[in-house]
Amino acid sequence: MDTCYFGWGFGVMVFRDFLKRKNLYWKYLKHETIEEYKSGINYLKGKGVEILGIACDGKRGLFSAFEATPIQMCQFHQVAIVTRYITRNPKLEAGKELKILTHNLTKSSKTEFATMLNDWHLKWKIFLSEKTYNDEHKKWHYTHRRLRSAYRSLKTNLPFLFTYLEYPDLGIPNTTNSLEGKFSNLKTKIRIHAGIKKWRKIRIINEILVK
Repeated sequence: MDTCYFGWGFGVMVFRDFLKRKNLYWKYLKHETIEEYKSGINYLKGKGVEILGIACDGKRGLFSAFEATPIQMCQFHQVAIVTRYITRNPKLEAGKELKILTHNLTKSSKTEFATMLNDWHLKWKIFLSEKTYNDEHKKWHYTHRRLRSAYRSLKTNLPFLFTYLEYPDLGIPNTTNSLEGKFSNLKTKIRIHAGIKKWRKIRIINEILVK
């Protein structure tokens, strides 16, 4: 499940059956919220759909909201989060190593990745603890804040990055790429029809999602 936006305050939240490659339910909203995701899941359950597992982008609060269901953090989104913090071409050696480590995510088991991440942190722990004094605000702050944030994201999401391996019989995907492909198609079609009214956009989106 994930949400695609077509401008400020106009998004579509989609719930897709990965195994059948079928969109089960979607709804339009201004902003994605945990309550909207919960409402969507409850709607599907009410229709008799059995929720075996969930793959999502890791929005804050999702993991705790569905703790009774096996839930997979999209590994593609996790790589993107780290890249956003350290950039595609990190200059610091610690950043370069973390980039390589992160790109091994899809090739590793949970134990292997956890070990590599822990080894990286032990190696750079003192470096990450460095602080800089801000004369303007008269305060100390961590020098490598973005690098720390990248590490913290991996550490926090680690319990949900390998759910697909823990429940092999459920067929949970390790990414939300099945939905991302649909979203890419939607955005292309909407871009071609730039300037059309919102209700026409909704009609186009419905025609694509129903297939």
